[in-house]
Amino acid sequence: MGDFQHSSDDSSQDFTEPDVISRDSKLEFSEDEETLISRMFNLVGERWSLIAGRIPGRTAEEIEKYWTCKYSSSSE
Repeated sequence: MGDFQHSSDDSSQDFTEPDVISRDSKLEFSEDEETLISRMFNLVGERWSLIAGRIPGRTAEEIEKYWTCKYSSSSE
């Protein structure tokens, strides 16, 4: 009977995939970051590295991905 309980612990290792999917599907930004990105975009356009320089801990790639996902014009 002890083996029965131990086998359930092994199946918990299969749950790493949803964690990866959720991390890639949506970047989470605070309201302050969103506001700053929007304002900076209006000032400098698609200069992602310049915008990222104003937000500690964010890369140009993260900001570009956030902007593209949030403001994509392909909503037909």
